[in-house]
Amino acid sequence: MQEILKLMRERQSARAPFDSERPVAKRDLKQILEAARWSPTPHNMQNFDIVIVDDKKLLKKIGNIKSPITEEFLRENYEQLSFSEEELLQKKVGLLVTVFPHEWRNPAKLGAVARKSVPFPLSQTIQGGPTILIVIYDSRKRAPASEGDFLGIISLGCVMENMWLMAQSLGVGFHIISDFGENPVEKETKRILNMPEYVKIAFGCRLGYPVSKPARRLRVRRDVKDFIHYNLFGNKGLD
Repeated sequence: MQEILKLMRERQSARAPFDSERPVAKRDLKQILEAARWSPTPHNMQNFDIVIVDDKKLLKKIGNIKSPITEEFLRENYEQLSFSEEELLQKKVGLLVTVFPHEWRNPAKLGAVARKSVPFPLSQTIQGGPTILIVIYDSRKRAPASEGDFLGIISLGCVMENMWLMAQSLGVGFHIISDFGENPVEKETKRILNMPEYVKIAFGCRLGYPVSKPARRLRVRRDVKDFIHYNLFGNKGLD
């Protein structure tokens, strides 16, 4: 039990560049996919498929896709920021400002930053990842009695967590790339990988081995007492 909790606590995004010449071992990849296989899905709809990309020519094509930076993206990120470790420790949620470029830290200039920004190639995010997994959602496998297929969408997060924890246990770096789910990146990725129109890209993730140790980052979580309500909403504490 403690080993599982240890994996959960140590799990984090591997944001450092990966060694492009060190492929993920097939036996490890199979275990990560086996973990995805046993993810819980509503009504056992199994509403996902995973496209494995490790062909260098395809990785290069995907890396050349341009991803724009919007003012909405910048402002939503700004709202999550803390400007000191003390502030982050007090909030217990969000991110430290140092994870973002200096020009993203002034709310008055975010609109100008977005207007001046040149769409960046995905290669800057992939950072040499030798394997990318694209998790796609099949809306035809909609969970019954779930408006907007809310339960089906939740299950995609279970797929993510299962794969991430397995990768963590195997010493494989894991990093979610949300850009794949946004237009025009999604449209171009679907074209390159010959995906049908009816599927939606939920997220992508790069797998590999970091070429350097990750930079130290303060990690925070709310205490259990901060998010539980015992029997009735507002009753705090679990003795």
